[in-house]
Amino acid sequence: MAIVTLLTDSGESDHYVASIKGRIISSNPEIRIIDISHKIQPCDIGHAAFVLRSVFKDFPKGTVHLIGVDATGNKGDVFVALALEDHFFVGPDNGFFGLLSEQLPAQIIQLGADNAKATTFPEREVFAAAAAKLANGTPLTELGNPLPAVKRLIDRQVKATKKQITGNVIRVDNFGNLITNIPKVAFDVLSKNKAFTIQFGGEKFRRIHTGYNQTEEGECFILFNSLDLLEIGIYKGNASELLGLAYDSVVNIIFED
Repeated sequence: MAIVTLLTDSGESDHYVASIKGRIISSNPEIRIIDISHKIQPCDIGHAAFVLRSVFKDFPKGTVHLIGVDATGNKGDVFVALALEDHFFVGPDNGFFGLLSEQLPAQIIQLGADNAKATTFPEREVFAAAAAKLANGTPLTELGNPLPAVKRLIDRQVKATKKQITGNVIRVDNFGNLITNIPKVAFDVLSKNKAFTIQFGGEKFRRIHTGYNQTEEGECFILFNSLDLLEIGIYKGNASELLGLAYDSVVNIIFED
């Protein structure tokens, strides 16, 4: 069964999401539609890219992902469909796709290049139609004209030396936990046979846990989560509020000789 996922900043109190779904299933009622999230803050492509980057590989290869975040984009932005890591993606070329993966797309198509009709609702008029065609087996190359590349924004990068890893909080999740961009693989390589101190705000810790419930209620935990990224939280509390940290806050891991 063909699968189309939806990721938008449309919220859930208006008609937008239902209208997108209606357009898709009108082409084929057998298409299975999965909601990833419709609670992305308006035009927050950084959050949207983090969410989809974290989950799209959990879906079967060939899944079509429709992105309706900052859907109209900026002046001059075009609408695209692309193949990336054995999945298909449809949405605005507003910088989102450059944040989605370190790999480059295998193919990129500009949608509606021959259609001068303007729309205030591209999620339904352009993206839904393209996603349905891909889900129904239409080759990507038949959806428009090829493009050489998509816009690429520069994401926050981890800085690492033999003595220190410096990263940032890239997401405060629904629980108030602080997800950083510090990967487990970098920590594993640099921490061999070394003591370490994790510093953030005015706090210092020297232990990494393996589960959320390894501390007492109200105490801080630090672990590598299911994404293999360093995460900081307060067990049954809100770490962002209690520790005074937010998106882009700096986190350091310092290694002792």
